[in-house]
Amino acid sequence: MAFKLSRFHRTRLMGIWRSAGWPCKDGLEIDLLAAGLVQLHTSAEGHETLKLTDAGIQELAEARQRSQRALSAHDRLAQRFAEQLLGSGRIVWRELALRAALEAPSQAPEATSAAPTEVLASSSAPAAEEAAPLARLWSDQELPLAPAPAPHTWRMARPDLFSVRNTSVARYLQPMVHEIKFSRADLLSDLRHAAKREAYEWLCEACYYVFPAGVAKANEIPEHLGIWLLHGPVESGEFELLRPARHQPCTLPFAVWMALSKASPVRSEAERSQARLGDGGEDASEANAPEGLE
Repeated sequence: MAFKLSRFHRTRLMGIWRSAGWPCKDGLEIDLLAAGLVQLHTSAEGHETLKLTDAGIQELAEARQRSQRALSAHDRLAQRFAEQLLGSGRIVWRELALRAALEAPSQAPEATSAAPTEVLASSSAPAAEEAAPLARLWSDQELPLAPAPAPHTWRMARPDLFSVRNTSVARYLQPMVHEIKFSRADLLSDLRHAAKREAYEWLCEACYYVFPAGVAKANEIPEHLGIWLLHGPVESGEFELLRPARHQPCTLPFAVWMALSKASPVRSEAERSQARLGDGGEDASEANAPEGLE
């Protein structure tokens, strides 16, 4: 009886493809066996394993092609550049939601009458030194409070790519933000929002724009921002560092660390396709068999 595969069926198919094929004995496997997408194999020792049939492999290939076509040019460019960052030894996250602190607009202080201590401070130095302790002890007016910290506002930043170096030394992390802009309209719209760029810069040491060649000229981008150009198609083009970003010291706040710990980093194509159990080959199932079953 024919039925429509759900994403859970395809996820299980991918899990069987990546693993040594140990059966789960659940309803999803019954559906996949009935559809002829997997086969049950029994070894001479009685160990059962699942293997994809040609139809199962074809189903995964078609699902992968549909997924790639569904991605926009922006998403494909982001994934392609994320692969480059991974190849350079960085840990990459896509589309994180991070809180950034921006300086609030400054306001002119209100004019107030001078306090007695201020009058004393403006007099001659010897007199001020003698009168200041008395003012602190006997004056009914309170001394000025310590200056309040600079006010700030919070803004949610959603960089296309956020990455750090793969290191255990905090000062070597070198957090970076890469904004992906596939069209000129998208780039110009982003450049009009200064607060958005300030939020990115608060989160990283260096901020870059990544876009295809011809979208914009270098002099249209603020000088402190770096530029990466894509020459050619998204899938096979070459990236060129047109201008390095200006680096500034940055210590990741605790809130950013918490957001990174909850999010899953981007995995490379090799990591996505490698087997989760065993190294493959004819003896993979026996090498991963639990003790006592041999």
